[in-house]
Amino acid sequence: MSIKLLLTLFATSTLHLLVQAAPWGVKYSFFKRGKFDAFGWTLPNETSNDGKGDGPMFNPIPSTFNPNPVYRAETEFDVDSLQVGLHQEYLELDLFNWALVKFSEKDFTDYGLSRDEIHLISFFAQQEIGHAEVLSNMIGENAAKPCKYRYNFNTVGEFFDFSQRVTRYGESGVYGFLPLLENRAVAQILLQAISTEARQQFAFRQLSGLFPVTQWFETGATQAMQWTLLSQNIISCPPSNFRKPVVFPIYPRLNITNNPNPIDPNHKPAIASNRTALTAPGRRVTMNWQDLGVPAGPYNQVTSSNAKGGPKFAAWLSQYNVTYSPLENIRGQYAETAQPDGMIFKNHGAEIINGTIFLMVTDTDLFVTPANLSLINDHIVAGPALYVSG
Repeated sequence: MSIKLLLTLFATSTLHLLVQAAPWGVKYSFFKRGKFDAFGWTLPNETSNDGKGDGPMFNPIPSTFNPNPVYRAETEFDVDSLQVGLHQEYLELDLFNWALVKFSEKDFTDYGLSRDEIHLISFFAQQEIGHAEVLSNMIGENAAKPCKYRYNFNTVGEFFDFSQRVTRYGESGVYGFLPLLENRAVAQILLQAISTEARQQFAFRQLSGLFPVTQWFETGATQAMQWTLLSQNIISCPPSNFRKPVVFPIYPRLNITNNPNPIDPNHKPAIASNRTALTAPGRRVTMNWQDLGVPAGPYNQVTSSNAKGGPKFAAWLSQYNVTYSPLENIRGQYAETAQPDGMIFKNHGAEIINGTIFLMVTDTDLFVTPANLSLINDHIVAGPALYVSG
């Protein structure tokens, strides 16, 4: 067979495959014009959304598209939500830099890190400078300023565990309100910032000797859940912040008295550590929680709750699901429960309870989904606390 014939057959076969690959119902012409896209069919004459031409629609535009975006929070909801995010970025900026001062290079190397990995922590701090700046710019003149913070760790391993928890609720808190922001341009900027925070959380789990990602889907939380956890590490804020303080409630602090300790000297920092899960379904979990009306946070708030009933359920927020387990042996502000079983889908998928997840006490087992999660706010008795199951 001649080379010329082989080339002809190859071209014919390729053309046949491209025709088969074209979108169903799309008109295409391979020889009419010379404007081809990657799949081989021609593009429309006009770069518009009118559907004319002999190719697929080019540059489809949604009805919500704004050709002149304004990157400024313009409603109370957007400003209040971004203020929580800004407080989060300031905390992380201070936390990462503080750890680099508190611990010597020898402390880090004795833990098992190289200089390159120490530099990664420094770069994380630099990222937070950028995040704080864009959030401040979008809030405007009432943007919060950095506060004074407290941290409850003393070793390098405890710092990494603390950081994987902080970035967990920082990431999840933004995921929860991001699609609810009224200015889509602001949401886009915030999305591109929080995506780096997801990478930080991944890395801090690696540095903690944990498996870096244990779930199929990341979790969204509400602003009130995020603020309840975030505010515990803020001592005070400058007077200028009181012009526009954080307005979301702080629920009574929940303490998991037998929370697993992920710090294990047998599991050093690694790209991945295929560790056995720290917990299992059926594990007894014990907890207690604060009173209502206890001073909390930097803005003269007190712990509060809109729950009308008493404590009845433990709510486990993870991935797309809120899974409930009944509280047992309830004595005042103490209760026990059993870690529930279950998978992300009905009969398959990743286990729901895995990784670093949110645990709350509620007065009912309200059915909620990611898009209406905030409905649970009025039923939280205490929490959330972070439960490290793997």
